[in-house]
Order: sequence, then C-alpha cells, then structure tokens
Amino acid sequence: MKKLFASLALVSATVLAAPTWAATQSVTLSVPGMTCAACPFTVRSALSRVDGVEKVAVIFNRREAVVTFDDAKTTPQQLTRATADAGYPSNVKQKS
Repeated sequence: MKKLFASLALVSATVLAAPTWAATQSVTLSVPGMTCAACPFTVRSALSRVDGVEKVAVIFNRREAVVTFDDAKTTPQQLTRATADAGYPSNVKQKS
C-alpha cells in the first residue's frame, strides 16, 4: 500500500510540475494615433520593452504594429496597454 501511495505521489508531482509549453504568437495592432515620422520609434520602443516581445515591426503608412511575442510571458492586452501608456492607444486588429 505504501508503494502505491508513493507511486501516485510521484506521478502527481511529475504531472503538476510539467512545464507549460509557450507558443510564439503574432498580433497586428491598429495604432491610429501615429501621425508623424517619429511616432513609430516611440511605439516600437514601448512594445520592445514588454517582457516576452521577440520582434516588432511598425508600418507607419498603415498605422499598424506587428508584434511577435511569447504568449507565456505577455498578452495582447499588455501590448495595447504599453502603447497606450506611451501615448498611442491601440487595439488588436488581427491575431495569428
């Protein structure tokens, strides 16, 4: 009986301690407040400082930012908060 409980405890500990696999996600943010040539630098900088962001591409003429991030470390909501905190409110246009 002790061996059964020890085995169950070991299996439970292994299952509970198994890592959650993070996935790389991409999201396109609409950033309509970008109105000058300097705005993309500010938006890119704000997004790049968010933990988990791997890549940022800002397309000024489309008023968009495409962000690749680790979904175990950040969320699209945190990304939109980062742009808003920098003075450029944004919203999720497309998630992939």
